[in-house]
Amino acid sequence: MRFALAGNPNCGKTTLFNALTGSTAHVGNWPGVTVDKREGSYRKKGVKIDVVDLPGIYSLSPYTPEEVVSRNFIIDEKPDVIVDVVDSTNLERNLYLTTQLLELDAPVIIALNMTDVLQKDKRKIDTEKLSEVFGVPVVEISALRGKGLDEMMRVAAKAADSPRKGVSFAGENSGISGLYRGAYALYEQAGVNNAAFRAVKALEGDELEKNKNPRIVEQIERLCEEGTDYEALVADARYKFISSRCKDAVSGKKQQVKLSKSDKIDRVLTHRIWGIPLFLIIMLAVFHLTFSEDFLYLGAMGAIPEIAEPTIWNDIFGNGAINAPGTILFNLMDIATSRLGEVIAGAMPEGTWYASLVNDGICGGVFSVLSFIPQILVLFLFLSILEDSGYMARVAFIMDRAFRKFGLSGKSFLPLLMCFGCAVPGIMATKTLEDPKERKMTILLAPFFSCGAKMPIWAAFGAILFGGSHRDLIVYGMYVLGIAVAIVSAILLKKFVFKGEASAFIMELPEYHRPQFRNTMVHLWQKLKHYLFRAATIIAGATVVIWFLTNISFTFRFVEDQGDSILGQIAKVFSWLFVPLGFGMGENGWMFVVAAFSGLIAKEMVVSTLGTFAGMEEDALEVEEGQLLSTALGTLVSGMAGGAPAAFAFMAFNLLSVPCMAAVGAAYGELRSGKQIWAAVGYWMLVAYVVGALVFWIGTYWWISLILIALIAAAIGVKVYVDKNRKKKLSLGGGAAKSGD
Repeated sequence: MRFALAGNPNCGKTTLFNALTGSTAHVGNWPGVTVDKREGSYRKKGVKIDVVDLPGIYSLSPYTPEEVVSRNFIIDEKPDVIVDVVDSTNLERNLYLTTQLLELDAPVIIALNMTDVLQKDKRKIDTEKLSEVFGVPVVEISALRGKGLDEMMRVAAKAADSPRKGVSFAGENSGISGLYRGAYALYEQAGVNNAAFRAVKALEGDELEKNKNPRIVEQIERLCEEGTDYEALVADARYKFISSRCKDAVSGKKQQVKLSKSDKIDRVLTHRIWGIPLFLIIMLAVFHLTFSEDFLYLGAMGAIPEIAEPTIWNDIFGNGAINAPGTILFNLMDIATSRLGEVIAGAMPEGTWYASLVNDGICGGVFSVLSFIPQILVLFLFLSILEDSGYMARVAFIMDRAFRKFGLSGKSFLPLLMCFGCAVPGIMATKTLEDPKERKMTILLAPFFSCGAKMPIWAAFGAILFGGSHRDLIVYGMYVLGIAVAIVSAILLKKFVFKGEASAFIMELPEYHRPQFRNTMVHLWQKLKHYLFRAATIIAGATVVIWFLTNISFTFRFVEDQGDSILGQIAKVFSWLFVPLGFGMGENGWMFVVAAFSGLIAKEMVVSTLGTFAGMEEDALEVEEGQLLSTALGTLVSGMAGGAPAAFAFMAFNLLSVPCMAAVGAAYGELRSGKQIWAAVGYWMLVAYVVGALVFWIGTYWWISLILIALIAAAIGVKVYVDKNRKKKLSLGGGAAKSGD
């Protein structure tokens, strides 16, 4: 059997899906569109039921891709049961979708979610009365607490055995009842399935229905009065039915004056002035918990003495300070991969090409990425908690006001927020933006938001620069730099390319609630599988290719100096292009050029490529046997000819350049234009190059920043002066016109 979960956004449907399916859940895309497709299996007492989580929607009208997907799936795929998940705290609004689902020829049950919240408010819903009104089973559940789920599935399985004919409540005792009955009769006579649903859609002027059954719709249009808004009449009829027939279903007094906990919290977190600064502080705290090597600032206060000869415990938990949880886990993984690398190296014969391939190529590249997996999971753990609690929806709300100044709306924040995880789903999520200009601008800005694949670069360089004492601030700074560049880019794009106002932004803020442990763990497991898969396939394969190209010359001979290899010779030819960015200078500059360009394929390759180079350059870097890979990598980075400014320029270039080939493919899928995708790639590379050069030159010659600030201030002053004079002339001109009249 296959059950479909349908419901409004923020009704708890995804929480229910995760509770039912657990680790069996998998995510893809619906055929032909980029809307998320979530499927999983419910298993209980030998029973296996496939569960499909339909996108959150408010109606079955073809206004958004999510609505079209849900509608087509129910009609074409014919699930055995539709489980209508209803937020019982907002009953009337949620039942609007219910009246549409019941028009379909499919078994339906109503799952009243969040009933535990109603109980706290001393309110109760009469499920028997609702079941009598709608003619389908009604079950009380709490997806967050896991209550009533087995009973819901039992009732749904029983409903699957009883075929059901769709019924419309829109035409009941309303001004369109006669028209509805006539339209319904036409579909019945033609033998069309879902006659009730199609009759209502035909009255609403639904475009999909016009294309599906043009002859019947044409007959119905002849019956309709010209100039009448039947879609509004249908909506009005639905709400009148819900309010008249369901008003007595809820018992108990609703608190009217007392503010809810969510309202009280929102007074602070969504404040028009303090909302954005609080968000930045919260994110700084997240990065501090993930990357800091002085978690409680005890090292800064000198409260813990530093040990001259540190032990392995000091390496893990901190020496002279206490490491943050993310740093402790990173150190554990780094030591584990280093010990494993030593075991593998000891088992391989010395001086052979395949020993170099395994030790320096595969292990050096893959282990350098695996070391950062714990910190990636810790970071996503905190982000998942913020999202599941309902806070991230508030961030989209408070960002809308700021985004409008840059030609975007709060809708754009949600795809851009997804880019912090991965640019691919973030770019694909832009399909939900109705305004083409806003969609294209959001795609252009997406790579500037640091994804999880870039995080190992920041973590590695943060652990190396300044002795690793400010790792959390360095990582946080890269995220802030990406946001700052995105803001400046948005201003320029709005000024010169995408002119006009942003579209309206309307969203529903969910209640704050405690994140569910199981849901969070399932989310992290999906992330872990993603990184392990890439480490075992793409990264491992790419490191073999890089090892070959950096050990073999154009004459196909094994070289001792990697600068004489195929990749070394090619990189040295083009490394001069990156001298203005600092990291192309010096004897080893070509290595960073190769790493940067490997990142255009996949950003995970940047650290693994440098790790491969660090492993192969042991003699030059004076890496003693048994030293950690991070030490070898640290020596390589510390030896950059351009110093710390070049390292920051290298990070800036990788932050802003093409995120990966998968993201380019996703962008092409949305833009559907070869010319536009080449323009987008060129824009990303240009921004990365310019910002990287600015970072290097300002870091090297700090007085340049003073000149830039003075020039910017002068430009702003001139603009203010010109605008003021223009307004003055316009006001004088308007006054003269009035006096002339």
